[in-house]
Amino acid sequence: MKLRNTILLLFFLLPFLAMKIDKPAYKVYNSKGHTVDYDDILNAAKKSDIIFFGETHNNPICHWLELELAKDMYAAKGKDLVLGAEMFEADNQLLLNEYMSKMIRKKDFEAEAKLWPNYKTDYAPVVDFAREKGLRFVATNIPRRYAALVNFNGFEGLDSINAMERGLMAPLPLKYIDTLDCYANIAKNIGGGMPAHMTMNLGKAQALKDATMSHFIMKNSVFNAKTMLHFNGAYHSDNYQGIVWYVNQAIRKTSSEFKILTITCIDQDNIDTISKQDAAKADFIIMIPSSMTKTQPPDPPVMMPPPSSSTMQDKSKDIKPKTEAKEKPESNDGESDDDDD
Repeated sequence: MKLRNTILLLFFLLPFLAMKIDKPAYKVYNSKGHTVDYDDILNAAKKSDIIFFGETHNNPICHWLELELAKDMYAAKGKDLVLGAEMFEADNQLLLNEYMSKMIRKKDFEAEAKLWPNYKTDYAPVVDFAREKGLRFVATNIPRRYAALVNFNGFEGLDSINAMERGLMAPLPLKYIDTLDCYANIAKNIGGGMPAHMTMNLGKAQALKDATMSHFIMKNSVFNAKTMLHFNGAYHSDNYQGIVWYVNQAIRKTSSEFKILTITCIDQDNIDTISKQDAAKADFIIMIPSSMTKTQPPDPPVMMPPPSSSTMQDKSKDIKPKTEAKEKPESNDGESDDDDD
C-alpha cells in the first residue's frame, strides 16, 4: 500500500519536478511586473499601429522572437504590415527596394548594402521573410556620416549638406531636449570610459538618429494606414523616449490617434524577477539569461572619422537653416557604426 501511494505521489509530482529543472530561454513581463507570455505580446501588437521591438543587438533570442513576431503579424495583417529597422540607413533604401522586389540577387544586395557584421545570422532571416511575402522594408536610420558630422560639429555641421541629402534625415531644424534621460545620460558618460572620439555632441547625434527613424516610421506606416513593426536597439525606445518621444511629437501634430506598443529585451542572471525600474522601460519586457550565447563579440562601437574640409567644399551651397531649437520638456549615435546600447 505504501509503495502504491509513493508511486502515485511521484506520478503527480513529476510535472512539477520537470518544471523545476527546466531552463527557459526567456521570460516575459508586462509593465506592471507581472509574468505574461508571447501571446500577450502578439495580441497587443495586433491592436497597435507602431510596434517597437527594442533588442540587444547580439542576442539570438531577440532575433528569433523578432522573426516569429514578424511572421505572426503578417498572418494577422497581410500586406498592411510594414517592417523597418535601425540596422539599415536611408541611403540604402533603393537597394532594399530592389531586393524586396526580387530585381537583384541576394549576393548583389549583400555585397553593396552597408550591412552590420551580424547581418547574415541575425537580420537576414527577417529581411528574407519580408522579401518572400512581398512586404515593404524601410531603412529608417540616418546615414552614419551625417550622425558623425553632428558628433564632431554639433547640429551646425549639417548646414553644409545640400537639400537632396537632407531627404535622408529628419526635417530640420531638429527639436532637441537635452534633459531627456536618454540624452542626458549619454552626456554624463562622456569621458567616463567612452572612446575619445565620442564628444559632448553625442546626445545630439543620438537624437538625430531617433528623429530620423521617427520620420521614416511615420512616413511609411501610419500616414499610409499601415502597421509598422520596427526593430531597433533597446536604448532607442526604452522608457518611451528616443524614437518613441519623436513619434509622439509627430502624432500630436495630427488629428488622429495612433497606438504605440514597446518591447524591450534585458539580459539578467536571474530571469525569475524584475525590478520596478526595468518593468517601467516598456509595455513588455523580455528577460533573457545573461549566460545566453551571443552572435558576435560586444565590441565597442566605432565612430567614423570627421569628414575632411575638402569634401565639404564640394557641397552645393544652400540657404543655411537654424538647426538647433532647444526647449524645455513638455510633461532615453551619430555616435557609432552600430549603436551605443
